[in-house]
Amino acid sequence: WFSGNTSADAEIKSSLKKLRDRSRQMVRDNPYARQAKRATQMNVIGHGIQMQCHVMRLRGKKRDDVLNQLIEEKWNYWCQKDACDVAGKNSMHEMQLLAAGALPESGDVFFRIVRRGFGKSRVPIALQIIEADLLDDEYSGPSTQKGSEWRMGVEVDQWGRPLQYAFFTRHPGDSQFLGFKESQGRHVFISARDCIHLFIPERPGQNRGVPWFASVMDDAHQMQGYENAAVIRARGAASLMGFIQSPEGELDADDVDGEQRLTDFEPGQFRYLNPGEKIDIPQISAPDTQYEMFVRQKTRRFAAGFGCSYETISRDMSQTNYSSSRLSLLEDREHWKLIQKYMIENFLQRVFEEWLSAAVLSGELNLPDYELRPERYEKAINWQPRGWSWVDPLKEAQAYALMEDRAYMTKAEICGLLGSDLEDNLKEIAFEKQLSEELGLNPAPPEQQQSQQPLDTSADIAE
Repeated sequence: WFSGNTSADAEIKSSLKKLRDRSRQMVRDNPYARQAKRATQMNVIGHGIQMQCHVMRLRGKKRDDVLNQLIEEKWNYWCQKDACDVAGKNSMHEMQLLAAGALPESGDVFFRIVRRGFGKSRVPIALQIIEADLLDDEYSGPSTQKGSEWRMGVEVDQWGRPLQYAFFTRHPGDSQFLGFKESQGRHVFISARDCIHLFIPERPGQNRGVPWFASVMDDAHQMQGYENAAVIRARGAASLMGFIQSPEGELDADDVDGEQRLTDFEPGQFRYLNPGEKIDIPQISAPDTQYEMFVRQKTRRFAAGFGCSYETISRDMSQTNYSSSRLSLLEDREHWKLIQKYMIENFLQRVFEEWLSAAVLSGELNLPDYELRPERYEKAINWQPRGWSWVDPLKEAQAYALMEDRAYMTKAEICGLLGSDLEDNLKEIAFEKQLSEELGLNPAPPEQQQSQQPLDTSADIAE
């Protein structure tokens, strides 16, 4: 058992490029890796992490609905691809998807904050998404201040805070395009103030991210080889042939030295054998009875190493029931919630604060007290990630109702778990009620619509 006593950066530096290359090849060629990346994007981002503004009035304890609606409208307008992306290709939702997919595939991803307007945006700020390969891992130029050092393309000070990043001007994999040689070796240095570096660290002092497939690459490679061998074996077993043997044999005029060699098998063919030759075909039982068990076990190892359940990676629900499905879903969702929290704190909140400052300075938003109390606006933001439905919605709804009745949860918490906002729901309910009255529709109150015999939830909750 050989092991090294190296730091996080020293351990990563020797194999980071190879890990990224193999990870991307796995996503391209391996269906389980493709599903793992897709599941991360769908469960972490889904239809997008939405911003909700809850700025309170200076006097009183009520929310400033007019101001909140204005900020949300301006933000949503800027989140269109024409405004928020310097290339005009990706909306904020698509950038979230790209970031969530880059974390498992590449290990980290960068966003450059460009302080100028693009497209129709009147707010002088936009984002440039940068792939991890563009950061020069080998750069070791002069430091900008005493005590700082370059570590895998990141200059950090004596406390470990990033100061700037050394990026290539062209992607290292663009060698087949024109203009690559002219730009090869050139760098652009981006201050940490204008750069968002997203990666989930696994060790203290770590400055670069590692692809999440690193621990499962060996199993995936072995399983791919086993499946290829199993397919060849099955094809060999399915290639039934007939052989004709005569005393004189059967020689073709084009045979070299008068010999005919039988080296390939084709299904439905009859071949002649030379005198004295005999075909010895091994007994091939394909598909092997151990095939399914082996693949399932390897897939379970793959899922465990990546951080998901077997059912999520394989899409195989044949061996699950309600209880096991619910347990695996709960475990998976804790994993997704962790990544959602990281995305909100390190990406979305940072982008919003930069946008808000630029919007105020440019006059797009009139917030007279922003300079004195910026936290009044920055801390009043609630990010609502996607929620999840359940295998049995009726039982879950009854459980939520009971927990709210016992004061274990609030309506706002329940709405958050379901991916909605209580305030938006109440406004929508009030609007529907008003619309019904205007149209002459008077639906019965909810308590009158219920059956005379209410549901007994005690048995379901106990189950």
